[in-house]
Amino acid sequence: MKAKSAKIGATVVVIALALTGLMYSTLREGTEYYKHVEEVMAEPATWQGKALQLHGFVVDKSIERRPDTLEYRFRIESKGKVVQAHYTGIVPDTFKHGSEVVLKGTLGPDGFSVAPNGVMAKCPSKYEPAKGVAPTASGG
Repeated sequence: MKAKSAKIGATVVVIALALTGLMYSTLREGTEYYKHVEEVMAEPATWQGKALQLHGFVVDKSIERRPDTLEYRFRIESKGKVVQAHYTGIVPDTFKHGSEVVLKGTLGPDGFSVAPNGVMAKCPSKYEPAKGVAPTASGG
């Protein structure tokens, strides 16, 4: 009876260790940090090589596109901190100077390398009133 309990206990321990190891390796590879530019650029060495979703705003007049290619270089900023980004691919229609963006990729010594399909430009809200225009009440 004692031997049977020991075998069951050992089996449970082995299965638990295997599942823990599997979860750890899966989560470690799939972990992606969501950070703002100012957080990453405060300590860039800490974030180099890690999978990031980087949030910021496209710096005005910083978008450069290599002629006849889909290669882009631009800068994004947040709270005074700026990072150079480079991307090859099709950008969304809402990707413009000053637009709010989230980039997926990795930080390296030469800036932020955006992954394929890694540019997400947020749409400005259609429901915000124009500056200086008071909302009107509609009669019903």
